[in-house]
Amino acid sequence: MAYSVIPGSKAASHAHPTALHLLRATPETCHWGYFDPSLAPVLTVNSGDLVQVEAVTHHAGDAPDLMMDEAVRHIYDTIPESDRNPGVHLMTGPIYVKDAKPGDMLEVRYLRMVPRFDYGSNLAANWGHLYKEFGEKERVTIYRLDRSTNLAEAHYAYDYPGLYDTPGKITSCPECDRQTALNGVRVPVRPHLGTAGVAPDVPGRVSTIPPGAHGGNIDNWRIGAGATMFYPVAVDGGLFSVGDPHISQGDGEISGTAIEASLDVLFQIVLRKDFEFPSPLLETPNYWIVHGFDEDLNVAMRNASLDMLKFLHDERDLSKDDAYSLMSVSADFTVTQVVDGRQGVHVRMPRSIFAPGRK
Repeated sequence: MAYSVIPGSKAASHAHPTALHLLRATPETCHWGYFDPSLAPVLTVNSGDLVQVEAVTHHAGDAPDLMMDEAVRHIYDTIPESDRNPGVHLMTGPIYVKDAKPGDMLEVRYLRMVPRFDYGSNLAANWGHLYKEFGEKERVTIYRLDRSTNLAEAHYAYDYPGLYDTPGKITSCPECDRQTALNGVRVPVRPHLGTAGVAPDVPGRVSTIPPGAHGGNIDNWRIGAGATMFYPVAVDGGLFSVGDPHISQGDGEISGTAIEASLDVLFQIVLRKDFEFPSPLLETPNYWIVHGFDEDLNVAMRNASLDMLKFLHDERDLSKDDAYSLMSVSADFTVTQVVDGRQGVHVRMPRSIFAPGRK
């Protein structure tokens, strides 16, 4: 597989895998709801290594008969609810990258994402954007994946009785009133990680819910197989973790969740010391994508704009005047999500508009 990475990456563009690691999700390799720079790594890798990781959804309890096996159930039964805080996402890791230091970048090349089960869950949650419009009701829709067509359709839905307020809640779905939903509708399956990132350089636990410079809960469905993410390293080793796996999501994630479903994820980690960037940077075959975050969507928009301006100036060698003009005529700004406390905007710049070989 050929890689096209950020200009100036002569060493990185020729990085070859030196080892393949398997990181299974177990109570010993998972942490629930937080990043923490003091958390001991569960795996140590060299730059260029491949890692196969099990990413388990924190919504498996919405349909435990369809979305859990013995290993997933063991994680849910073993990690106490008191240790699932301050966020909600079940994370696998952290992974320590040798020689990674603050100021470096981790280039994570996502190579493959395979659903662990044929089912996933979407929750219209109390943190959803239109929660009050539905009478403050929470509803679960279970989707079934058809692997032969790579499409998903609603399997059934049910109204959750009460407040869905416990990370990893196991509902009474076997006894609930199951309803048909979305007859004749099928949605494309696009597996991706909703949450992944490095440990921030702050003491104690940092919630997995809001995104930030470390990555975290970005919820951009383009962070899937074939994409490359660049995460700014804040602490020695980076301490990279993955979680919140999805099999489909729209921009905005308006109900509060995607189709939440466990994934087996293969990626390559490359340590980059030849460039830096202040926020998570995404490269796909067709776009460079920069993210901005803030509690105020207008400020998130401005942050994304400023970082794309920096990217075009520093990495594409444009003057700031030229970059500003190009952003207005060619970049697409999109709301990534509005449900994670710190809201997100991402801006896509098409790679095809630059002449081949131009920095």
